[in-house]
Amino acid sequence: MPAGAGARAGGAGGPARLPADLLIVACGVVAAMHVGKLPTALPLLRAEFGLGLVQAGFLLSLVQAAGMALALALGLAAGRIGLRRALLLGLLVLAGASAGGAWAGQAAALLVWRAVEGLGFLLVSVAAPALIRGLVPPQRLSLSMGLWGTYMPAGTALALLLGPLVMDGASWRVWWVGLALLAAAAAAGAAWRLDGGIDAGARAVVVAGGPGPGWSGILRASVGVPGPWIVGATFACYAAQWLTVIGFLPTIHAEAGLTGAQAGALTALVALVNVGGNVAAGRLLQRGWRPCRLLHLGFGAMALGAWVAFGLQDQVPALCRHAALLVFSAVGGLIPATLFTCAVRVAPGSPAVPVVVGLTIQCSALGQFAGPPLAAAWAASHGGWSATWMATGAAAAVGALLAALLCRPPPP
Repeated sequence: MPAGAGARAGGAGGPARLPADLLIVACGVVAAMHVGKLPTALPLLRAEFGLGLVQAGFLLSLVQAAGMALALALGLAAGRIGLRRALLLGLLVLAGASAGGAWAGQAAALLVWRAVEGLGFLLVSVAAPALIRGLVPPQRLSLSMGLWGTYMPAGTALALLLGPLVMDGASWRVWWVGLALLAAAAAAGAAWRLDGGIDAGARAVVVAGGPGPGWSGILRASVGVPGPWIVGATFACYAAQWLTVIGFLPTIHAEAGLTGAQAGALTALVALVNVGGNVAAGRLLQRGWRPCRLLHLGFGAMALGAWVAFGLQDQVPALCRHAALLVFSAVGGLIPATLFTCAVRVAPGSPAVPVVVGLTIQCSALGQFAGPPLAAAWAASHGGWSATWMATGAAAAVGALLAALLCRPPPP
């Protein structure tokens, strides 16, 4: 993307306006709130619709169905329709699907609307990193991608904090409608702040010199090398662990006798500290830390934290278990920001960035889709959550091996 396009998008209107890359991160936070709105609502939804534990796991992960099936294709399409338009369309789809879900009268309808929400979330997630790459100078890219990496934990934490307050005062349907209005407001703000120069600039890069003859060449260049696949598989190992723990933590707390607000607040804290890990990763990468080092630190902390929190739950105090979950999320937060930076850097040219990010998200969505139901089935077959650490620990071990492969020097 030409620097001029990013300058027009990021500098128009003077310094009083919110920087465009921060606005994009804010849009990602709004999108992530639609993912994070479900965990604290699960007890209410299970009671209203008669959902079993495994069904609840699928409801939790179904938002990732679109990403699992369509992320690569939408990454390619985002460059065609325009990154700005893809971002706006994603926010509007989220608004419509959340409003539709608020009127669902059956579990099947709620599941359908949840899958549509996944499509909107995917469009935002695919377009945003490519937009940010075109808005910031290269020396600030790692820091900006670190900020982008906070969108998921920040949005999840906000949803976990605000959701119980709204649902206790009204209902889960009011909460769904409120988030629909928030997504529509974010779309309006992005339409006003990001001018059409972004889309024009993206098309100019493709015409001027994409990596190959047209869109087929971009696709072949993006998926024909191992780097993007390794980044995506590593992200899947992280995402499966994080969504499983964050998604079921309110249910675990509720089974322990906590109220919805208490469970939401404790889970929100676990999600919120992940933001610090993402920001720290951006700064450390900017200072010259190797990605492999950060990834191994993150996966090691996630394995250790899950073992203490779940494997030793009958042997350590509750405060120690919660501290272990904070370590799990905070140090684990080094992983997504590092991998987003790697995804942008391994892309063979600017036009390929949305495609590589789409592939990364598709792999991540597969991990998030499979993680919660598998963990729920594992917990159900072992009589409780104490064996959860085995599943998450296996994912952490595979992720650490992939990280070593990702950082291996290329052959001469």
